[in-house]
Amino acid sequence: MSDLPTWEDFNVPVLAVLSDGKTRTLRDLRRAVTEQVGLNEVQRSQVLPSGQSRADNRIGWAASYLNRVDALHRPSRGSYEITDLGRRMLAEHPTSITELDLRAVAKEGDEWWLNKATPAGSPAEVLDQAPTELDPTEQVERGVARIKGEVAADLLTRLQEQDPAFFESAVVKLLLAMGYGGAGGRGVTTSASNDGGIDGIIDQDVLGLSKVYVQAKRYAPSNSVQRPELQGFVGALSGKAERGVFISTSRFSQGAVDYVNSIPTRIILIDGQRLTQLMIDYGVGVQVQEIYKVVKIDEDFFT
Repeated sequence: MSDLPTWEDFNVPVLAVLSDGKTRTLRDLRRAVTEQVGLNEVQRSQVLPSGQSRADNRIGWAASYLNRVDALHRPSRGSYEITDLGRRMLAEHPTSITELDLRAVAKEGDEWWLNKATPAGSPAEVLDQAPTELDPTEQVERGVARIKGEVAADLLTRLQEQDPAFFESAVVKLLLAMGYGGAGGRGVTTSASNDGGIDGIIDQDVLGLSKVYVQAKRYAPSNSVQRPELQGFVGALSGKAERGVFISTSRFSQGAVDYVNSIPTRIILIDGQRLTQLMIDYGVGVQVQEIYKVVKIDEDFFT
């Protein structure tokens, strides 16, 4: 398999194919890239344990990562077109575009690129580490972490593309999936009723004696939630509750965090990174695509 290009090796061909300005589906893009690279039959026949073409999988990762840094644009689901940044990267790196090159143009606040589940060391050290230095279990864990990181980034993009009502509903569904609402509890969104800055309410019991109040804000990664937004939420809770949850697709400024830590009202802050991790952990907006079993010798069998 060593002769098959890595996903990094496919970055330049993907941009080159799309440099004609046409919009292509991922299927058509894979076909065109395969032809341009000139993969032979042996390379094309390589498949993953799931049965998917290994080359198609790597081309898909290349397109996905290029999209994450805005080198590619997705005008519709499963379709790609090149952007001005993509053309500039192709001109500046005509022979090779590595992960480090993509990191250099990653958007501010886009934490998905930092692979925190990899072995200890700086991001550069982790990226430079040869796969042969990892044992098989570490390789699996590293691969799963990267997949989760990409899915998390895609989740944020999808949430930001939806209207506010959808995001508020998704947040309520997440809290219910996490167990808030308990047996017989329920959750509702309140934006339609203009409930003073409160976007959702979770009833912790059938009678609704205990409630969790929620505010949900869709912000771009470069925009952080500031102190005034938190003050407004606390004001909306006045006379209703002494605790609430503020959820954002972005992050919270230090001033906002300091304010929450200085008041008696208990406010839980969930930023975009934690939000997507919770959605993955509790199966909200995602589904299991493949399950891999890791086996070991049953010592009792041989005793």
